[in-house]
Amino acid sequence: MFAVLSDTHSHTGHELAGAAAEAVARADAVVHAGDFTTAAALDAFQSASARLHAVHGNRDVAAVRERLPDTRVCTLGGVRVALTHRRRAGDTGLELFGRERGAALVVSGHTHRPAVTETDDCVLLNPGSHADPRGNPASHAELVARDGGLDGRIVKRDGTVLEEFRVEGRSN
Repeated sequence: MFAVLSDTHSHTGHELAGAAAEAVARADAVVHAGDFTTAAALDAFQSASARLHAVHGNRDVAAVRERLPDTRVCTLGGVRVALTHRRRAGDTGLELFGRERGAALVVSGHTHRPAVTETDDCVLLNPGSHADPRGNPASHAELVARDGGLDGRIVKRDGTVLEEFRVEGRSN
């Protein structure tokens, strides 16, 4: 299982609680779409997960920006994933970003709003914010490799599933 998070916005640690903390504890890898805010928050995530795939966000301090790229590509369960904090032009910009990288899944953050959008080229996933939801439900996403793709779901802090989705793998 892979845990997907974004927008921690912490000065002290990872701020994991409830279902997000449980997901990170059992995850094979953790994906974070930026805005840790401080090096202490990034360090806490690195301590919580031996395999952290992360990018920096627009609110991250220089110490975090120096340690993380602004974009990254990784493979989860055989599926190519493109990771960024945000892209100008919204979903269109994110879709183009994914297409340019041959990704079946694009993970982003920034809005603090959990969302899944299927496009012609890829699935766009924003897990929301587990720690600073700003009027949205505190949430994260979970991905499970199955049948050549990823089964996903967005989960609230109390464990309630907000949305389920599927990402089909592709041969590139």
